[in-house]
Amino acid sequence: MNTTIKKTALVIAAATCLTYTKAQKIAHVSLDSLIMVMPETKVATDATQNYKKGIEQEIVTMQTEFEAKYKDYIEKKASMSQPIMQNKEQDLQQLQQRIEAFKQQANQDIQMKYGELTSPILEKAKKAIDAVAKEGGYKYVLDTSPSNGTVLYSEPAEDIFAAVKKKLDSMPPANIPGGAKTPPKSGGPGTPVKGK
Repeated sequence: MNTTIKKTALVIAAATCLTYTKAQKIAHVSLDSLIMVMPETKVATDATQNYKKGIEQEIVTMQTEFEAKYKDYIEKKASMSQPIMQNKEQDLQQLQQRIEAFKQQANQDIQMKYGELTSPILEKAKKAIDAVAKEGGYKYVLDTSPSNGTVLYSEPAEDIFAAVKKKLDSMPPANIPGGAKTPPKSGGPGTPVKGK
């Protein structure tokens, strides 16, 4: 009887260990690399660049205005009365401050615009990763992107990049607000080499 209990306990312990080991199936993917090969990323990047060009043109206009006013101030400074000179200097300082404030706000706006445009792309990539993880029975999928830096060490695990890329190719394009039509899918530059 005592032997039967020991055998039963041993079988239960072995089954528990096997179940625990199986529940820990882990894979990894470089989310940055995955997003870079998605065709929607080019659309979002192009839209962000166009947005940035419009802002840069406004900065050039403001700087041109400042330079013209400064040149006028320098040319007429000698003939200006003290109150007019102080008024012109104050105007120049305010314009310069406006330009700097606009540049700071513009940088924030560009980052927000890029975030707005890439949000659907990230969402689509995560859906594809979720689908592949569920299909493959993975308990965890780690992001091994260099910019993420969350994985300091890992033992060999399955890289699911190719499976997720295949899943992405079967999904409809991400809807990018204000973006142009998504370019056709390609296996060109930026496509990872198998085994990486």
